[in-house]
Amino acid sequence: MKLGLSQSARLEQRLIQSPQMIQAMQILQLSGLDLLDRIQQELVENPFLEVEEGKENAPAPGAIPGGTEGEAAGATAERPESAPEPAVDSLAEELERLERDSSDGWTRRSSDGEEGDRKLEAMANTPDAEKSLAEALMEELAFLDLDPRSKIIAEFIVWSLDERGYLTQTLEEIAAEVEAEERTPGEDGKPPVRDPAAPPVTPAEVAAVLERVRGISHPAIGARDLKECLRLQIAALGLENPLLVAIVESHLEDLEQNRLPRIAKSTGKPIDAVKQAVALLKTLDPHPGAGYGETQVQAITPDVVVEEQDGEYEVRLERQRVPRLSLSPAYREFLRQAKKGDGVREWVKKRVEAARWFIEALHQRQSTLLKIAQVIFVRQKGFLERGVAGFQPLRMQEVADEVRVHISTVSRAVAGKYAQTPRGIYPLKYFFAGGTQKATGEVASQVSIKQRIADLVSGENADRPLSDDELAKLLEERDHVRIARRTVTKYRKALSIPSSNQRRKF
Repeated sequence: MKLGLSQSARLEQRLIQSPQMIQAMQILQLSGLDLLDRIQQELVENPFLEVEEGKENAPAPGAIPGGTEGEAAGATAERPESAPEPAVDSLAEELERLERDSSDGWTRRSSDGEEGDRKLEAMANTPDAEKSLAEALMEELAFLDLDPRSKIIAEFIVWSLDERGYLTQTLEEIAAEVEAEERTPGEDGKPPVRDPAAPPVTPAEVAAVLERVRGISHPAIGARDLKECLRLQIAALGLENPLLVAIVESHLEDLEQNRLPRIAKSTGKPIDAVKQAVALLKTLDPHPGAGYGETQVQAITPDVVVEEQDGEYEVRLERQRVPRLSLSPAYREFLRQAKKGDGVREWVKKRVEAARWFIEALHQRQSTLLKIAQVIFVRQKGFLERGVAGFQPLRMQEVADEVRVHISTVSRAVAGKYAQTPRGIYPLKYFFAGGTQKATGEVASQVSIKQRIADLVSGENADRPLSDDELAKLLEERDHVRIARRTVTKYRKALSIPSSNQRRKF
């Protein structure tokens, strides 16, 4: 047994292999969107689980039912007058008890024949999955007047594209696959319908169909690499500038490293002309398939909300994210109609227990997430008041000790979750970072040091950008923070800040 763990954390470790605890840990780790998907999956699979209309799953701070260890925390719900009379046998009485326990203080609405509509509405509100690049292009092929053979070639081309819109096969390989497909017998064993006099499919024929696909989508769809992608767009836009073509053909690596003087020297053009050509080149699209389906950016919806009220900060869960669930009393009718020995009674019991476990796992998730978020923002009050300058070093083990859970529970709880604060929306993991002791004895967090590096870079002379050595010296002189050059390099890369050579303006 590990030393230093609280009693509840040790209990959590002992129970981790039970089905209920495994389910609770899985649900705790889900992001908000994934949790909604999981809830709707349970609604489809379990007929005794229903959504309570007009109710949300996040009570006010301090009132979340179900402790971190999963104990019950609420009064027993009263039975609605419209609910059917309970069955008299022992199984019905046991299920009645499970129903009351699972309500956990929530007021359960009676079943009035509309539970199927509520489930359907909950599922109907789920957005449809985005189309992939290939699926979107397949729809666009309908606008082309293609003969059957060309249509087959076009379909092979579309399904050979990667997510960037680049071809993953050569024209020769596609031609060979189409030729083999046309000669393969169908599923019914009949020979393929093909004109015996038809010539074999050639790479030139594939290239001709590819040009037609480009005409309805993007001029660079089906490029083999970045160089061909840019060449195709230059030709399509009529930008046949010799310098532009020379940069694409021979100097893409120099361009990536911002070595503009080398390009100027190699091409014999003045630096200003090179800068103009580079600016024009940056308007082209390096990923012609990026505008389709799966690359669409999803909006971030926070799970935690932090609001200032009279100088204090209130931490709560977003009340509109997770629907309230309850047991449906429909199981009583199943029991009334069940015949002895037909297996229905045991099936009903398993479904009701599964629904109860799922509801309890949701309670526990909300309770644990709220407690962890409250501890985080008590420790990060300086950040809420002063921004990054007030950020305090914080480790997951510190939060785990205060909430009295295992550190793995904290890690699961914050994974994929976001908090809306007066300073903006941040991942919960953002608020965990180590620190470095200053010469003054104070401790500066990694987050504040990274922000200081970003500030120094933003204020540098673009003609002579600061090297990592110079950044380290400035941090020591101005902020009394002594860190190695390699640490500055690591932080700079984490901030996606290019090297001093790449930042230099010519």
